[in-house]
Amino acid sequence: MSGFLPDQEGADVRVSPNFGPRREGARPELVILHYTGMETSAAAEAWLCDPVSEVSSHYLVHEDGCVTQMVRESDRAWHAGKSSWRGEADVNSSSIGIEIANPGHALGYRDFPAVQIEAVIGLCGGIIARHGIKPENVLAHSDVAPGRKVDPGEKFPWQLLADAGVGHFVKPSPIGGGRFLSAGDRGEPVEALQSMLALYGYGVEINGVFDPRTKIVVEAFQRHFRAEQIDGIADRSTIETLHRLLSTLPGSLG
Repeated sequence: MSGFLPDQEGADVRVSPNFGPRREGARPELVILHYTGMETSAAAEAWLCDPVSEVSSHYLVHEDGCVTQMVRESDRAWHAGKSSWRGEADVNSSSIGIEIANPGHALGYRDFPAVQIEAVIGLCGGIIARHGIKPENVLAHSDVAPGRKVDPGEKFPWQLLADAGVGHFVKPSPIGGGRFLSAGDRGEPVEALQSMLALYGYGVEINGVFDPRTKIVVEAFQRHFRAEQIDGIADRSTIETLHRLLSTLPGSLG
């Protein structure tokens, strides 16, 4: 492919060779947000367009707010890796991936500039409008790949996106005392927690045991929805925040 017209008005185009058709008639239902985890956005753009890397994303949002499209939204980019959401393992076929330039935790993780976040909001808004994507389907890479990925991380301002109509978010319940669930706990309360996490979409087995996988998934949930404290312990704040998220989903009984 020598080039294409951008799906998002105002985006620059740099074609990545790393893409393919969406499988089995899948269409975009998810938006997955990443950080690049590289020292510069130029290096990230080059890597996403290098056939050697075997990775790509539909979009890259630079620190200055410029947007580069590398794969058409109709095609399948290679951004999510081994991941799942609501039982679907081929997240790449059902998603649009957005890389956000930031060095990440290994290279000096920093706040995302306001102009960059404004661009992310505008880009997400366009994608949502084009594909009818539900608010709760705007997700972090860490949501669909808990433990394996932590991006875009705890500094990402999900509340700002939600205030602008992008994503599903509730104000986290304050951290305080009360009963909590943690590694080694068993029984119906753990099963209820796992059921709520799975109902929201996370890949966790409902077995009534607070096992290592459950801890990892709780950390992923906290990183997105209760970033003040990420410890994998399902305290009152975590459980209440999860419950309120579920109760505010469309069609919920409240």
